[in-house]
Amino acid sequence: MWDALREKKIGVRIMLGVVVGILGIGMLLYLVPQGTNDLDAADTVAQVGDQTITVVDVQNQLSKSTRGSQIPPALVPIYTQQALDQLVEQKMLALEAERMGLRVSDEEHADFLKKLVPTAFTGDTFIGMDRYSAEVQARFQMSVPEFETEVKDALLQQKFQQLVTDGITASDDEVREEFRRENEKIRLDYVVIKPEDLQSKVEVSDADLQAYFDKNKAMYVVPERRTVDYAVLDMAQLRQRAPVTEDDEKIYYQSHIDQYKLEDRAHIAHILFKTVGMTDAEAAEVKKKAEDVLSKAKHGGNFADLAKQYSEDTSKDKGGDLGWIVRGQTVPEFEAAAFSLPKGSISDLVKTQYGFHIIQVIDREQARTQTLDEVKASITNQLQQEKAEQLGETISTQIADEIRRSGRIPIDELAKKFNMTTGEAKLVEATQPLPELGTAPGLIDTIFHQRPGDVSAPIHTDLGYVVLSVKDIQPSHPATLAEVRDRVMSDYRHEKAVEMAKTRADELAKRAKSGENFSAAAQALGLTMKTSDAISRTGSIPDVGSAKQFPSAFTMPVGQTGDPIPLGQNWAVYRVAQHDPINQDDFDKQKAKIEEQVLQRKRQTAYDLFRTALKTRLQQEGLLQYNAENLKRLTNPA
Repeated sequence: MWDALREKKIGVRIMLGVVVGILGIGMLLYLVPQGTNDLDAADTVAQVGDQTITVVDVQNQLSKSTRGSQIPPALVPIYTQQALDQLVEQKMLALEAERMGLRVSDEEHADFLKKLVPTAFTGDTFIGMDRYSAEVQARFQMSVPEFETEVKDALLQQKFQQLVTDGITASDDEVREEFRRENEKIRLDYVVIKPEDLQSKVEVSDADLQAYFDKNKAMYVVPERRTVDYAVLDMAQLRQRAPVTEDDEKIYYQSHIDQYKLEDRAHIAHILFKTVGMTDAEAAEVKKKAEDVLSKAKHGGNFADLAKQYSEDTSKDKGGDLGWIVRGQTVPEFEAAAFSLPKGSISDLVKTQYGFHIIQVIDREQARTQTLDEVKASITNQLQQEKAEQLGETISTQIADEIRRSGRIPIDELAKKFNMTTGEAKLVEATQPLPELGTAPGLIDTIFHQRPGDVSAPIHTDLGYVVLSVKDIQPSHPATLAEVRDRVMSDYRHEKAVEMAKTRADELAKRAKSGENFSAAAQALGLTMKTSDAISRTGSIPDVGSAKQFPSAFTMPVGQTGDPIPLGQNWAVYRVAQHDPINQDDFDKQKAKIEEQVLQRKRQTAYDLFRTALKTRLQQEGLLQYNAENLKRLTNPA
């Protein structure tokens, strides 16, 4: 995410995160009063002490954490488990706090609320519950009870973290090792040997292929295949049969007028110089650098090029372009500059909590309502789609009625009556996509559970409605070489190429270690040598991955070749081309910052261990229990 674009709606997460530290939870805690202590209840997922967590609780937590956004189906189980874990942790901490006599005082609670919502007071005078409720709802999208409960939960969590981590220190050796990990750098000459690049060099005879097939016959089975006749009621054709009048467009436009209201917005690019975690002296140095870049930007320098070179925001790769922003979407200082500058201008330095920004206003648009002419095309498209779907539902119902009345009506006859397109899908396998029919749950299942000659009910796919009739079935059977020759050929080449890759890696390392020039030896073996950028232990190399795979390289002398390294089925051979040791002066300048980083990591580790130990103990004591069946249904929905 862009450092400058922090929606006010997630302000409470950010502020609580600062107070609590890097907790690694990522989603808000949400307390819902519980009404049952029965672990075996139909909707209970977990029980902590006498507090239950229900399916509804988890669903509410998931909705709050994702703010109602759509979750990809494959990630739903992961997000659901995270939501449950957050609720369990919140209740575990509450239970442990009660055991230890640990509590958040009313004064602590009130003081922190004032910090989060300073506008709730004018001087020392409270603005009133109505205005306070409106402020909390606008900024945090919560009711006052929800908001104040979450603040109290976070303060309790802070107390536990302080209790667990207050005695933790970072030794000089730990700080120096962390600095070394980030700053000691090497440059490598390297070769990556990929089996896929060698497959074309593998020679295959008929005898080799037959022998490989005979050895691996169990791998080759021809699955059941079915040939299917089908008829499609095409949604694209239905759209053409769904005319949209001007009156339709006007009525739709007026009834949806709010969605065509555009806010005051600005198209912004920026260059960010981070100062988070820096001392005043370090920030002053950053400011000098920012002022130099500002001078270049205001004296004809290409803003996008300057952003790519100097910005520390993730938008740098796009020349600092943040796209269109609206009021309330960024931090106040950034917003004030972005919406006060004219189109085409560049700001002075803007200081925010993230650092110094140079802002360019690429374009500006005032708040207005789009005209019907501007949105007519999208309205027409929407209305055509809606009418086509209504028509499709009507016709599909008629088709289903016809099939019920007529039984095994021929597909061609059905298609002619309802103006459908016919076709044949030959030798369909259970794992095979059918793009000509579109995608829909149960489409393939219908094909493989249908009796030959039967006609299916209409199936709604992304292309329209499909009717199926199985024409022929070929049972599964052990394959002959002729049936799977291409697959056997591919498997044989791959296996031999994997062996060849290791052989070449060993040969290259042997030749380079014996004194032969690394580049010349690689070339002689038909391989290409590359040279990495200078990388630290936390860096990475293209085609290779993390530098953690080369731990020995940081202790080897320049010019030495390392042993081949397996990268899955690929192999890498490397030679140390350059070694840049750490600079003592740089270490002295950054020591305080590095020490804080080490402390934060150690504190986080200690707190994670505390949470794990607490969870284990509560489970052993029977104070934390899960309903296995409900948990399985919740995290692995059918």
